Amino acid sequence: MYYASWVRKLTPKEINEIAIGYLKNSLAAAFEAYFSEPMPDTLNSSHSMVIVASEFDDASRRIVEYLSNEHGVSINTAFFNVFEHHGETLLATDWLVDQEQVAENAKAKRAYPWSGWYYVNVGHDDGFRSWEDMKQFGFLAAGFGSKYSGPLKKLKIGDPVFAYQKQCGYVGYGLVTAEAVPANAFEVGGRCLADLQVRERGLFHDSGDPEKEDWVVGVDWKKTLPLAEAKTFAGAFANQNVVCRLTHPATIEFLKQQFVEEHVNAGTSTAAGSVV
Repeated sequence: MYYASWVRKLTPKEINEIAIGYLKNSLAAAFEAYFSEPMPDTLNSSHSMVIVASEFDDASRRIVEYLSNEHGVSINTAFFNVFEHHGETLLATDWLVDQEQVAENAKAKRAYPWSGWYYVNVGHDDGFRSWEDMKQFGFLAAGFGSKYSGPLKKLKIGDPVFAYQKQCGYVGYGLVTAEAVPANAFEVGGRCLADLQVRERGLFHDSGDPEKEDWVVGVDWKKTLPLAEAKTFAGAFANQNVVCRLTHPATIEFLKQQFVEEHVNAGTSTAAGSVV
């Protein structure tokens, strides 16, 4: 338990420093080399505890089972026994609680109600997409496969979205104004986006191929920030999904303060100031 309480407070920087001591390389580089994909933006959002023992008294068994089954704590006990068989030394292992059940219990307890808000990856990519374009012309985009554009197509008019850029943080809050269409069919003020002075013309790649081309949803941005001024905090929710529902309580409260409440207060102040 002491070890778990220490791990819970480790920051991404501290985790990386520990990894370097063992791996002789940065954690991000080692992760990508092993899993063939970039390391997640959020680290240490959850962890598991495993007690290794050859024997366990009944009282300790009940404690572990109670924490796992009733409170969804990701805790289990692994039993290891060494014995001889026909001159060979064998190692037998077993779990106190079914490990799949432990994972399900922990997942169920971590499930929070949906806030009604969506997390959306900006996808800023030099040569293809520009966050400056998205801010100026009011849209979000995704493409190079239905794996990426498909989730964007699920957004409906009126859906509130929080824009996140990998390795930066949250950069915008707005409401969807138009459902997904191919990038070259998206209009701004009655004019095709392709006819406007967008910074990244690569946005219109593979035009006419619904599988590969970028798809665009319209967004009325209520508040936006430059990438260099993105807002985040240690443990903030972030993942590789293009679109997903926001349920993480700490992140929701943070976004309320940084984007929603500030936007509402600014709107109220402006309205009050206009009264003569």
